Amino acid sequence: MSKGVVMTKPTKEIKEACQELILDDKTMREIMKRFLHEIQLGLKKETHPAADIKCFITYVQDLPNGKEKGRFLALDLGGTNFRVLLIHLKGDSEFEMQSKIYAIPQSIMIGSGTQLFDHIAECLANFIKEHKLQNERLPLGFTFSFPLKQLGLTKGILIRWTKGFNCEGVVDRDVVELLEEALKRRGDVSIEICAILNDTTGTLMSCAWKNHNCKIGAIVGTGSNACYVERVENAELYDGPANGKEYVLINTEWGAFGDNGALDFIRTQYDREMDEFSINKGKQTVEKMISGMYMGELVRLALVRFTKEGLLFGGQGSDLLFKRYQFFTKYVSEIESDKPGTFFNCYDVLEEIGIFHATDEDCANVRYICECISSRAAHLSSAGIATLINKMNDPSVTVGVDGSVYRFHPKFHDLMMVKIRELVHDHIQFDIMLSEDGSGRGAALVAAVASRDAHE
Repeated sequence: MSKGVVMTKPTKEIKEACQELILDDKTMREIMKRFLHEIQLGLKKETHPAADIKCFITYVQDLPNGKEKGRFLALDLGGTNFRVLLIHLKGDSEFEMQSKIYAIPQSIMIGSGTQLFDHIAECLANFIKEHKLQNERLPLGFTFSFPLKQLGLTKGILIRWTKGFNCEGVVDRDVVELLEEALKRRGDVSIEICAILNDTTGTLMSCAWKNHNCKIGAIVGTGSNACYVERVENAELYDGPANGKEYVLINTEWGAFGDNGALDFIRTQYDREMDEFSINKGKQTVEKMISGMYMGELVRLALVRFTKEGLLFGGQGSDLLFKRYQFFTKYVSEIESDKPGTFFNCYDVLEEIGIFHATDEDCANVRYICECISSRAAHLSSAGIATLINKMNDPSVTVGVDGSVYRFHPKFHDLMMVKIRELVHDHIQFDIMLSEDGSGRGAALVAAVASRDAHE
């Protein structure tokens, strides 16, 4: 088998079959129109209950000014691991940080809520003892990256689990209260939870700390979501203090865009099959087209189809190829990182999934399929961000983005920059910056701003 540097191109049959994954300009603008309509439904009192994009109020109304000082704890729960952080803000946008990552066993992810929060409380207590903080009562910011209906800065009701979690007894409960109860059961640490937030809010806050022009925070990682700065008068569900503040951060929960069928016109057989076998069938439609939890599986479903049709690997797959969720999203990034005309990573990935008989032509096809699915994800993310930029209509906006897909996919940032430029109004300047540790440092900043406000 030749592994040379010959410019092998994808076959005509594969390119034609992948055409449905490519979103043209007209389609993109239709998606934006529908997205804006759904956002407006979420913001309005009358239409909010039935809206897919909930546009939850975060009750965060002040962005950091870089002068915040003090020591804060942050707790970051949003995936199969969670982190506890101790962050020392020193003013002038300087800080020191210590953190530790703790695993959440599969049995706890789908066990009871009591088990989950007892596990978190135990890890939190261990961290506090390790850092000899037992005698201090530190403010904590809690990043909870699941759909949350906030009723205040320290009150958030879980709407539904996503990302493989399904702990019973938590949906429709206040997660701050559940954590406080778990800490009370232990009785060995004293913590003041002064804010609960979503990772998108943390992402925005973390960027705004360094760049005061940051008005949108987006995540493209295991899940996908965005938050943005909205005028209080447009946020009809805002019921916080009438403090004369003009703006409030809105957590869109855009992952649910399309749950009502608004995206059926671009969904493919891969999207439908993925949804059919997911643990949250019919939910998080656009998230399943964008996020890292699903991207590798979408590619696998396409590879399976084309293998069965005899267009790939001479019609012969492998046990792993035909097994759900065994083509990881990191493979997509690795395959697309190969230099043009070379397939070293692609051969390595295919061998990892038990395919040893691939040709250069197969690799060119596999890479093309990966590119179509990852570009579609980047373009859908761009449609959402461009809609928010146009809605705010500020002359200049910085977008803070985080998440493993955005961070590690070799072309995601560039794809988004080009597409958003095509879609935003000509008079608007924008920039995208990588948010450094939004869910950790961002949580501490929300706590810092909250305690700054409380003491002003």
